[in-house]
Amino acid sequence: MAHKPGTPPKADLPPYFNIDPAEAAEKLSAPIDTARFAKAAAFAMRGRDDLARRGYAPDGTKRLRKFSTWEVCRYLIPVNAAHLRRVLRQNPDLPQGEGESGSKWYTLGEVLRLRDHFAEEGAKDREYRAWRPEGLPAKVVAVANFKGGVGKTSTCAHLAMSAALDGYKVLVIDLDSQGSMTSIMGGKVEDEWQTVFPMLARDYALHLQAENDVRAASGQSPYQFDETLTAALEVSPRNLVQKTHWPNIDLIGAQLNLYWAEFQVPVWRMQSLSWPLWDALTHALEDGGMLAEYDIILLDTPPALGYLTINALSAADILLVPLGASFLEFDSTGRFFDMIYSTFASIEDGENRVRRADGLPEMRFEWDAVRALVTRFDAAQQTDLANVIQAYFGDFMTTYRQEMTAMVGQAGEQVSGIYETDYRDFNRDTYVRGRETFDRTWAEVKEVILGTWWRDQQMMAAEREAV
Repeated sequence: MAHKPGTPPKADLPPYFNIDPAEAAEKLSAPIDTARFAKAAAFAMRGRDDLARRGYAPDGTKRLRKFSTWEVCRYLIPVNAAHLRRVLRQNPDLPQGEGESGSKWYTLGEVLRLRDHFAEEGAKDREYRAWRPEGLPAKVVAVANFKGGVGKTSTCAHLAMSAALDGYKVLVIDLDSQGSMTSIMGGKVEDEWQTVFPMLARDYALHLQAENDVRAASGQSPYQFDETLTAALEVSPRNLVQKTHWPNIDLIGAQLNLYWAEFQVPVWRMQSLSWPLWDALTHALEDGGMLAEYDIILLDTPPALGYLTINALSAADILLVPLGASFLEFDSTGRFFDMIYSTFASIEDGENRVRRADGLPEMRFEWDAVRALVTRFDAAQQTDLANVIQAYFGDFMTTYRQEMTAMVGQAGEQVSGIYETDYRDFNRDTYVRGRETFDRTWAEVKEVILGTWWRDQQMMAAEREAV
């Protein structure tokens, strides 16, 4: 029974008892119409821009901080500080850094120049430059899970930064229309024509052109091209790439209108059932020369197994699946794996029926490696459940669990990565512990990347010997 007006509630009852309906009604605003959502969205956009710019310089651009001699020698180049200073005195043409003699600061571009010098002139048993085999394409890494809030974007961003600090040239592709990765990387995207959308449209248009050649040979009328497809043919995938405040990280960004692709792609597929929609992103990366130009391509996916995620999974060599150490996230991730199986097995079955009928070899999807990664880990509360998850997923799991630290949270509030945070804002021990979270994650992912490159290299050598 509802609480009677004027009767004081009992203090020992929970707060959901004795709520006065009349008083509750007085707190309500007028009924909400659709226009009110536009107003809320406008306020949110202004707030989002304001919060995002916390990590920006006063002129509205993002700049990467400089790195101290201590950081360079501890994390970036395997030399001691005294030797670095000695080499700089002997080579005045090398970047000398800024600041006093005992505490110089270097841009990442300068650090990369120093790495190149040590790789050419330094000790031969030191790893001054990150390894990538010649003649092999970039490794494409998709970070995906259809459970939101598991740390996909944070993991993807930090992997990009880790790889860049390690000397690799990285391309990040934001496939999530929320555009969080784009904000972290300081990207500016005006509309869907600066996202991957024209890459997908271009692939479909090229497919229709090939189909029209066949139809013309058999006397059939050609497929018609609308304005979108005609415009997409004029877009080069390379023209969608924008520079970031990191000298060796480039970006193809996202914004809200990218979500339109989830509606448009199935329409195109219905118009031409022979179009392999899952290969559109792969074709764009190949045609644009990205697989040769970059070392690592990271795909940040939306929290859904839609057409954009399907393209990312199809293009990927390596799949990373972040999840928290909770029952719901474990359960959701298992369902995600089941959906990957059912989706891609269905594509294989359909395609191979046609291929068998035409006497063509069958196709199959294959990934070099899959790793599930525990994120936001609290060892005091979640170790038992994390061990259970590890036991069930087995070799799908990374061994390191990405811990949540105060430094991670503070960096997130500044719309920045840990590596962009100046350690002088903390004490040095806090900084060391904070960045270890992502250093160890990168170490495991790097091991997978190098292992798959090595395996590819051995297979390529064996094929050459067979010929």
